[in-house]
Amino acid sequence: MSRRRGCCALCWKIEFPNSRYHGGLKNKLTLYLQLIRWDRPAGWLLLLWPTLSALWVAAHGFPGWHLIAVFTLGTILMRSAGCCLNDVADRDFDRHVKRTAQRPVTRGAVSVKEALLLGAVLALLAFGLVLTTNMAATSWSFAALAIALIYPYAKRFVSMPQAVLGVAFSFGIPMAFAAVQSRVPTLAWLLLLGNLFWVIAYDTEYAMVDRDDDLKIGMKTSAITLGRFDVAAVLASYLIYLSIWAWALKDIAQAAIYFIAIGVALAQAVWHGWLIRKRERDGCFKAFRLNHWLGFTLFAGIALSYALVGR
Repeated sequence: MSRRRGCCALCWKIEFPNSRYHGGLKNKLTLYLQLIRWDRPAGWLLLLWPTLSALWVAAHGFPGWHLIAVFTLGTILMRSAGCCLNDVADRDFDRHVKRTAQRPVTRGAVSVKEALLLGAVLALLAFGLVLTTNMAATSWSFAALAIALIYPYAKRFVSMPQAVLGVAFSFGIPMAFAAVQSRVPTLAWLLLLGNLFWVIAYDTEYAMVDRDDDLKIGMKTSAITLGRFDVAAVLASYLIYLSIWAWALKDIAQAAIYFIAIGVALAQAVWHGWLIRKRERDGCFKAFRLNHWLGFTLFAGIALSYALVGR
C-alpha cells in the first residue's frame, strides 16, 4: 500500500492497491443488474403469476414450498437470461429506440460475450432447479428453452412476434403441471392458450410505446401490424384471456371467489383500455407496467378459492 498527504501534514490517507479493482467490480455488477432488469420486477412478475396459478390448480391447493421456490427462482433466472439474449439480438436495433438506447450491451458497456456468458450461467442455474423436480418437468424445460431462444429473432420475420412471446411467457404453465402431476393435461394447454392472449394484450401495449421508432428501423410488432385496430385488439385479447380462464376453471373449489377475481381483473383490463385510448407513450407504458396486478388478481382468486375449502 502507499501513503499520501491529506489535508495537513499530520493527516495521512492509506490507499490500497486493490481499491480500484473493487470499484471496477462494483461497477460491473451494477451493469449486470441493469442488463437483467433487476430494477424492473414487472417483467418476471408477468411470468410468475400464471405459473403459480398453474401450480395451485395442478395441486388442487398449496403445492408445497419446494415447488414454489423452484418455480419462483426459476422464473426470475430465466427471465434474466432472456434479457441477456434479447439485448444481444437487438443491440443494433436498440440504439435507434429512445427507450432502449442506453441498455448496457447497446452502448457497449457490457460486451456480447459477457452478456451471453451471464445468460448461459443463469439458464444453467434455472435448469439445476428443475432437476430437483421430476423427469416430466425436466423434459419440458428443453422445449421452454428452445422457445425462449427463438423469440428474440422472431421480430425480424413474424408480423405478430407477441404471439411467439406469448408461448414463451406461458410455458411455466405446462411445466408446473408436469412438476406436480408428471403429465401435462388438456387443462394446462387451455390455460396456456388463454395466457397467450394476455401476453399479446400487454406486449402490444408495450410495443405501442416504441411504434414510431420501430417503424423507422423496420422492426415487426403487433402494434404496427394491427395499425388503427391496436386498442380494440388489446381489449379483445384481454376478453379472450379472461373468458378462457373463467371457462377452464369454472369447476374450481370455490367458484364464487374465483369469479369475483375474474370481475376485478376485467375491470383492470377496461382501465388499461382507457389508459391506451389516445396511444400516448406514457399511458401505454403505464398500462403495460400495471399488468402484473391483473395476473396477481387471478392468482389470488385461485389460491383463496382452494384455501377456503380446507376451512
